Order: sequence, then structure tokens, then C-alpha cells
Amino acid sequence: MATVRFDKAQRWYPGADKPAVPGIDLQVEDGEFMVLVGPSGCGKSTTLRMLAGLEEVNSGNIHIGDRDVTSLTPKDRDIAMVFQNYALYPHMSVADNMAFALKMAKMPADERKQRVAEAAKILGLTDFLDRKPRALSGGQRQRVAMGRAIVRNPQVFLMDEPLSNLDAKMRVQTRTDIAKIQRDLGVTTVYVTHDQIEAMTMGDRVAVMNLGVLQQVDTPLNLYDRPINLFVAGFIGSPAMNLLEGEVTADGVRIGDYTVPVSREVLDRATNGIVVGIRPEHWTIAEGDEGLPFEVTVVEELGADAYFYGRSGVEGTPDNLIVRGGGRRSVQKGQTLRAVADPERVHVFDKETGDRLN
Repeated sequence: MATVRFDKAQRWYPGADKPAVPGIDLQVEDGEFMVLVGPSGCGKSTTLRMLAGLEEVNSGNIHIGDRDVTSLTPKDRDIAMVFQNYALYPHMSVADNMAFALKMAKMPADERKQRVAEAAKILGLTDFLDRKPRALSGGQRQRVAMGRAIVRNPQVFLMDEPLSNLDAKMRVQTRTDIAKIQRDLGVTTVYVTHDQIEAMTMGDRVAVMNLGVLQQVDTPLNLYDRPINLFVAGFIGSPAMNLLEGEVTADGVRIGDYTVPVSREVLDRATNGIVVGIRPEHWTIAEGDEGLPFEVTVVEELGADAYFYGRSGVEGTPDNLIVRGGGRRSVQKGQTLRAVADPERVHVFDKETGDRLN
């Protein structure tokens, strides 16, 4: 096993007017499951491919353990990569696919067979070793791709959006399997996804990227509870955090006829305007005239909970205000509700810089 360290690693594609990754500094600890997450084009796959040796590092360095691997070929880095499209050989059996890299390395047949059998047992593929990939489901094919990585006993696993080709139910099952297998094996893993739910449920730590720049690296819970800036606040969480602008007053931020309580000390840190963030579950549906009014446009009934989407019509509020309420609450589309924020759970950001203020 090994640590992974990016030291100002930069990737600048020829002809581009700016680097895809301006210079990333990131350390992945030994045995850690690190997830790189962000929207399309944020540089996460480029970062992974630099680590794999599939993209040139124009400046800076990458270390795996004690070795500087910046200029090494992929085969010399002691890594194993799991791709989005499985990349299996269709004419080979599951066993032969898993053993292929070992065969190329001229490993004795008995040892190859033993490693494949051990990996197949971990992955629940023992009964499928003689089948061709076309006879497997998408989830089983992805397990074969993982098996091919496991048998090599690499220092680092690299996974590039491995679940994106699976249906929703299979994606949930497979992400649980991957997380469990990684913990059982204890192999340092760098995992790329655009799905923040995958990131939150799988990673020991999550690195949020935007435009090639790391925004925040933290545990999933800390990212959720204390996003460092507006980008992270808006990206992490499903449904998304409500971000609202308003007028600064003596005791908070006034939005329409409702004032979100914010301390004067926090308000005084802003340079030019305030944005408050309130997650859907940190609203309470109020009775009477208290709170921010909104007209319900969509009701999502989830059994134990329900989400109410609506428009407040107040300048500075999102087109879709999202409030979580109790399940089976009698709320109809077109009904006007009032929402009150939990003052202990209000996130406050500087409108100009986007930085967190509280």
C-alpha cells in the first residue's frame, strides 16, 4: 500500500488558452478511499489520468509512496485502473479477462489461477468464471473489471466513473460493494465521479473540484455541514441547498417580509453583499404569518418525508425553493406555505468572494 501525493501537478493541453488543471496539491493517505467530484469539465478525470500516466504532467510532480512517478510509464507505476466502459475482452472468459495482465507479466499458471479464484470469491464471481462478458449483467461486468485490478495487488486503485453505465438500482448496490471491497482490501483508492451522492456515500474524504482547482477536501459530513464556499454549498447535497440573497439589517438578512437571523459579527465580515444558504431539512413549515411565503409547485412524496418545491416571488430567492416536510402532510400544488429557517443551521457566504463567513 502507499500514499499518493500531487505536488503542484499541472496539465496544459496544447493550443488551450489556460490549463485544464492549473496545479493541484493533494495527498491521499495510505489505504484511504479518496473521491474526486465535480461537474463535467472540472478536471477530475484529467487529474486521475495524470496519476495513471495517461496524461502528461507539464509541471509539478506526482509521488506514489516514496517514488516520484511523474515521468514513469503507466506499467511502471504499480497502479490498476477500472474504466467507465469496463474494457473487457469479449472473446475471453471472465477468468481469462481477470488473469490477462498476470499472463502478460509471465506469472506461473498456478499462481494466476489462485489469484483469480481469490478475487472471484471476494467479488461473488466464482460461478461465472467460465462465462463470456456478453453473458453477464452490467454490474457483473464491472465486478470483472474490478477483479482484473485486484489480482494485480497494486499499490493504488484508480476508478474513473465506473458506475455511470449502470441503472439506478444496480448503481446503488455496486457502489456499496466497491466501498466494502476497498475497506476489506485496504488499498489506497482514487475514485472519480460527477455524482455527489456517490462521493458522499463512498469516500473517506472527498475532494471537490471546479475549473481544475480544488475547492475543498474534507470528510463527507464536514462538506455537508460546513461548505467552504458558495460552489461547494451549491454542489454538495441532494436536493440542493437553497441560496438566497437579501438586504442586510441590524439582526439578520431580510428577504421579502422575513428576516433570516444572522449575527452582526458575521454580517460585518462581508465585503459586498450576503448570500444565506439553508438546506431543505433546516426549514420548518410555520403556521400563521411568520416565515418566508412560497407557492407550492411540486410535491415529492417519499413516504417518511416529502419535499415541497415552490416559488416565493421575492427578489433574490431561487426559482425553486425546496423545503422538506413530514410525509403524508396534506399539501397541494398551488397552496401557499410559510417556511422558517433554523437559525443554528444557516450558512452565510460573502456574495462577492463566495467565501464562508460563519
